[in-house]
Order: sequence, then C-alpha cells, then structure tokens
Amino acid sequence: MVNGGRVACIFTPFALTIAALVCLVLVFLGGSFSSSTVNELYFAKLDLKNFTTAASANLAGGSSGSNLTVLGGALEAAKQQLDMKDYYTIYLRGYCGWNGDDKYSNCSSPKAIFWFDPITIWGLDSNTTGLDLDELLPQELRTGLSTYEKVSKAMSVVYIIAIAATALTIVVGISAIFSRWGSLVTTIFAAASGIFTLGGSIIATALFATLKGVLNNELEDDYGIHTSFGNKVYVTTWIGTAFAVSAGFFWLLSVCCCSGRSPYNPGSKDARRTRAEKTPYTYERVGSPYMGPQGGQAVPLTNMGHGAPSSQRQTAYEPFRPQQH
Repeated sequence: MVNGGRVACIFTPFALTIAALVCLVLVFLGGSFSSSTVNELYFAKLDLKNFTTAASANLAGGSSGSNLTVLGGALEAAKQQLDMKDYYTIYLRGYCGWNGDDKYSNCSSPKAIFWFDPITIWGLDSNTTGLDLDELLPQELRTGLSTYEKVSKAMSVVYIIAIAATALTIVVGISAIFSRWGSLVTTIFAAASGIFTLGGSIIATALFATLKGVLNNELEDDYGIHTSFGNKVYVTTWIGTAFAVSAGFFWLLSVCCCSGRSPYNPGSKDARRTRAEKTPYTYERVGSPYMGPQGGQAVPLTNMGHGAPSSQRQTAYEPFRPQQH
C-alpha cells in the first residue's frame, strides 16, 4: 500500500518535470506546423524587405570593394530570379520564409540536425551562380557561418538528449512513488535532464547572439539585411531550464525524505513501533501467590504438600486463610 505522504512528496518534482518536457517539446516543434503559436518560437529572424545593393555598388577600388559589388550582384539576381523571401525565421529543426504579411507560408521540412545555410537557401552557391562565394564573402562572415554550422548541430543533439532524458525521468519517476531507491534512479535521469536542458539554452543563446552580431555587421549596412532575436523561444527554453533544474533538486530531496513504505507494512518501522506500543497489553505470567503474602494470608485453605492425603489433593489452588495463632 502506497504512503499518501510519499505521493505528495513526489508530486512536486513530477509536475516540474512534465512542465520542463512541455517547454522542450515546444522548442522542438517550432517551424514544424502551419501554426502561429509554435512558429513564433524562432531563434532568429532575417528581414530582407529593405534589401539593397546600392551601398556595395558605390564602393570603389580595392579587392574588398570589388568582392562586395560581385556579392551584391549575386544577391540582387537571387532576389529577382530565385524568389528570395522578404523574411526568414530560423528554428531548431528548420526555417520558414514568406513575403509581406503572409507569415510562415513557406516552411522547410523538419530535420533532426539542421543549420540555416543562407548560401544554399538563397541560391548563391557555385552551382547556381557560377561564383565561388567562399572567396567573395567577408572573412568574418565566413568564419561566423562556419562556427554557426558546427555549433548548431551540437545544439540540436543536446536538445534531443534533453528531451529524451526528461521523458525518461517521467517514466522512471513512477517507481519513485513506491521507494527511495526509485527516487535515486529518477534523480540520475533528472540530473541529466537538467544539465542538457541548461546546456541547450546556453548554447542557443550564445550561438544566435554571435550570429546576429556577425550578420548585422556584414549584411545590414551594405545590403539592408537585418537580423533580430525571437524572444519567445528564449523565454520558453529558459523557463524549461528552470523547471528541469528545480525538478532535479526536488527529486534529490525525495531520496532523503518521505519513506515510501506504508505503516501497515509488517517490515516498516511504524509497524514495529505499533507492536512495541501494544506489548504492555499482552499476557504476562503473574507471581504465585498473586501480590505475595498479604497480612495474615499465608496458609492455603487446603494443604497441597506431598504429605497430604490423596483425598485432599486438588488440581487447583484455593484462597489463602489467616494463620491460626
């Protein structure tokens, strides 16, 4: 029989773990459906509505100015011929693009491991333009995109592990209702959930903060391409982190507190204590004669000694009588 106090003790970390899983799933599903709710959970947004090549075309002299002019021409061609969108939003497993107010009308198929490659998505690769953009792109932009590619793949893996660890915490947490050993095993999964959820949130925040700075420095002034944060996804992932870390703390407390044994379990301490309290009410042998000799009562009414006639021998004792003086 499950102890009610144990159930109450497990309820808090169990609820926190479920809340953490909900937040992680929302981040994971961003950009996966034609729903404004989950599609608002983007890490970064690129605004190409004010795209222009005027600044790069006005640059004169030097290989850097020439490269910017060629890159601006490639972007202009992509904008006119390859249906480059006005807006792009970047998610954990994909991206969405649209023109005007037709939000999220064109979203990519979700991938387990994803990074937003503007060169390929905007049709600027050598197969389309015949240009080697690795030589045309500014060094800082090339380095930033390369770092973003590597770290974003690691971020995807971290989030996937966080979701799996959180889901396993919920499943294993059922055993914690019955014993502290179950809480110990659950705490191990909860610790993994908290660590990987925290890691995913830190990586995502740092990664897109860096990417935003690089893209704005290299593309905003020259081409009018502005990059911004998606605040809702960061709020969601950090709330999920708070839930996951708090859940791990309370799972750890459940190892030390609130025994899972029922007081009616014969092996429990409560049951042994109950039996000890009942001991004074059990049968105990009394002295003979009862209460000892009292006053003149020292001689039995019938002589039960070996010397008494067999006719006087009884099978039970009789009350005592006063001695004869």
